[in-house]
Parts: sequence; C-alpha cells; structure tokens
Amino acid sequence: MKIVMLNGQNHKGSTYHIGRMIADKIPGNNEIREFFFPRDLNHFCMGCYKCIEDEKECPYYGEKKVILDVIKEADVLIVTTPTYCSHVSAPLKAFIDLTFDYWMSHRPRKCMFSKRAVIVSTSADSSPKSAMKDVEDALFYLGVPSIMKYGIVVQAMNWDGVRTSKKEKIDKDTSRIAARLSRREKLHVGIKTKFIFNMMRMMQKSGWGSSPVEKEYWEQNGWLGGERPWK
Repeated sequence: MKIVMLNGQNHKGSTYHIGRMIADKIPGNNEIREFFFPRDLNHFCMGCYKCIEDEKECPYYGEKKVILDVIKEADVLIVTTPTYCSHVSAPLKAFIDLTFDYWMSHRPRKCMFSKRAVIVSTSADSSPKSAMKDVEDALFYLGVPSIMKYGIVVQAMNWDGVRTSKKEKIDKDTSRIAARLSRREKLHVGIKTKFIFNMMRMMQKSGWGSSPVEKEYWEQNGWLGGERPWK
C-alpha cells in the first residue's frame, strides 16, 4: 500500500505523531512518503487563474507536480494539521488553494475518486472540528470518497507534554483507524459526491465553466457522456 502524509506544519508535534502512528500501524510492507508545509511548498496562490487555462502556467507548477505525482499513486492520504486559531494551518491552506483547479468544479482527477483519506488534528485547549472541516471540504471537492477524521484536545504544547493516559487513548484510537484502513473494502462514491459531480457536469456541458479548456477536458474524459471517474 502507498501512503502519503501531507503535514500542515514543519515540526513533528502531537498532530504529526498521531498521523505517523496511523501510517506505521497499517499492516503490510507499505511505502510511506511525507510532505511538510511550508517546507515542501512555501507559496500562496496569487489568484492569477493561469491554471484554469493551463496548469503548467502556475508559477509554482514544478513544485506542486512533485507532490501531486506522488499523491496520484497513493492509496491512502493522511492529512495532519494543528488547529491554529480554530482552523487549518496557513501552510496547509495554501496548498489547498494551490490545487483548487483539481476540484470537481474545474478539472477533477480520476485518481482521487479511488482514495481513502484520514484527517488528523490536535489542539491544546479547543475543539479541532473546524480545522478538520476545512480539510474535509477540500478532500470532498477533490472527489475522495472515504474520509475519516480524528481530532483530539491534547492539553499540551508538544508531544512530550501529552499525559500518559491521553497517549494510551491515542494509541488505541490509532490502532482502530489503521485496522479500518487495512480492510481495503471496495469504495463506494456517495450520493452527495455524485450529485455535485453531475451539477458540475451539466455546468460544463452548458458551457458555463471557467474556461473552454475545462469543457474540453471533461469531453476527453467522456464525463459529458456516460463515463464517470469512479467507474
């Protein structure tokens, strides 16, 4: 199994440790690749919309491509983000912004409809739900059909400061998540994803997309007809 960790921080704190525990506990001779933001992509989207016409025109295309090529081959994505000001970390949000042209509203990638994802977020004293929701929304619009979430208030500023009892709970929880990922049951694309995809399909078919290039992309994939990325 190929596992990719997308870490919304450079340091290896509580959030990273939990994400890595999940990756390490998945049975098998797995390949694990890790990316850290901002280390591996230290840019913000400039809103130039050049990617709408040609993704290679993005000024950061070369750096993005290294990461996206690895994601393309992944079976499981583990996305980790600390909770900063009740939301996703800025570096991870920047990566999300720089990949918006992969969303169903533009040029979705077929490979994303066959992946599993786990979102991990921790906080020192407040709920990490909003941070995980930010990532969940992005993964949904990328087409990922199976998204698990694990958030926990660690009541500590770093992993060493997390209480032993809390670490014991995390150990049990991560074992449960890894066990689910190891089942490799057939993925089913949900009704909501199919509904949104069909809305985008009708929009592209009617020529209401952001660019004629997008409509051509959908036509080439057969999605304006009977083909679907999950078939």
